[in-house]
Amino acid sequence: MRGSQAPTLEAVARAAGVSRSTVSRVINDLPGVSKRAKLAVDRAIAELRYVPNQAARNLVTRRTNSIALVVSERGDRLFSDPFFAKILRGVYAGMVGSRRQLVLLMDQDRVDGALESYLCGGHVDGAVVVSLHRGDPLPARLMEAGLPVVLVGRPLEDVNVPYVDSDNFTGAVEAARHLIGLGRRRIATIAGPQDMAAGVDRLNGWQAGMVETADMIAYADFSVEGGARAMAELLQKYPDVDGVFAAADIIAVGALRTLAEHGKRIPDDIALVGFDDSVLATTTAPQLTTVRQDVEELGRTTTQHLLAQLAGEQPLPSSVLLPTKLVQRSST
Repeated sequence: MRGSQAPTLEAVARAAGVSRSTVSRVINDLPGVSKRAKLAVDRAIAELRYVPNQAARNLVTRRTNSIALVVSERGDRLFSDPFFAKILRGVYAGMVGSRRQLVLLMDQDRVDGALESYLCGGHVDGAVVVSLHRGDPLPARLMEAGLPVVLVGRPLEDVNVPYVDSDNFTGAVEAARHLIGLGRRRIATIAGPQDMAAGVDRLNGWQAGMVETADMIAYADFSVEGGARAMAELLQKYPDVDGVFAAADIIAVGALRTLAEHGKRIPDDIALVGFDDSVLATTTAPQLTTVRQDVEELGRTTTQHLLAQLAGEQPLPSSVLLPTKLVQRSST
């Protein structure tokens, strides 16, 4: 090629000794090309250092080679909760080798339907949706539009959308039984948001794991501040509480702050169990006993499920449930 002029499709066809349409079929991975022709085209592309025009290629394949990670939360929570960093790491790991790009979309004011319009407007091939709240119409709308989608977390609505989740119920049962096994008798919980499946399932699991009455409950969002307020509420209502299951490590961090302010010794006065086994669990003093869920695996498995959809693999499970495990540290 002369100067810095980029090689064209026609130049590749001449070098390979095939037609322009054959080169196009090879580039777009379409059928109807002999092995000999494909080898000749691949050799010519390498020799000429030809780079396909992605926009033109998308018109042929109707693919963008990108998927969206949709986080149904405000940006401040996305960047403050270590859960999302691990999800993002897992999604990235699940995409390795797929030659696809990741588009990160955060929840904003969706009154004008801009998010749905973007996702359904041919900008992405599919979507992973995380941190879904009750009543969110997004998954159903994406399915109706024919966009492949997989959820991180069980949907609370009865919608036919595939999902991958951790076994939140069993993990919470194990947390309750652990506190009981320590001899604690006045056990409370700080439950997570009840408009999210994780909050609902962990509360139900804690109640199922309790041998006696399970009515010492306070509620919080997944934040340090929410955990601090809920712990203060529990201490006011139940001053003799001696064990607490917090529905997330980030909630437990807030609970620890309030307990320290009230002069409570952990675990002597009150044993505390969290959920997630995030980086927060080993940076607190004392370190948190917690229920481990593999958040990176959650993101990776969800992404691989979506990519399998896009590849047309059949049959695929409608849901995948990943195991959890109690990790004991010095807070109990």
